[in-house]
Amino acid sequence: MGDLPSSIALRESLLLWPFLESAHVLTLMLFAGTAAMLDLRLLGIGFRGVPATEFTERLLPWTRVAFAIMTITGVALVFANPVRYYFNLFFRIKVLLLIVAGLNIWWFHGRTHHGVAAWDTAPTPPRAAKVAAIVSLVAWTAVIVAGRMMAYNWFDCDIQPQSAFVNWAAGCIVPGAEPQ
Repeated sequence: MGDLPSSIALRESLLLWPFLESAHVLTLMLFAGTAAMLDLRLLGIGFRGVPATEFTERLLPWTRVAFAIMTITGVALVFANPVRYYFNLFFRIKVLLLIVAGLNIWWFHGRTHHGVAAWDTAPTPPRAAKVAAIVSLVAWTAVIVAGRMMAYNWFDCDIQPQSAFVNWAAGCIVPGAEPQ
């Protein structure tokens, strides 16, 4: 995939690559900001006077649009340089964290949020909503940190020697090393 003309053109573009990176980061900020506001409401820390349904009705469209653009630009960035990302330990961590965050969203909207009528105007939502908010804040913060760490080559496969665990976790194929 990295040798496709479109991948090469995207990776070597003087305008499109910076545009994609910028759009990814800007929509990440919008997404993380609105998600954090929703999580603070679920924790009962902020926006306590606003019903949960009204708060989500106003913020969720912005959150969804930001997530869609962030996802499209993120996939395009990976498409441009798939080998670099595939062997990047922080990218692998980020993908795992994205799965955790996605499962948390699925669980919250599939289970906890269905009972919102019972706690809509309560200043402090039930424990399940609070747990979902804490998992969300931790997971998305960790996704952002892992994404930022991807820029560093501390664990790149071409930097050897590294521990066998790091090579395994990053998917490195090291000539002469024993397979695990």
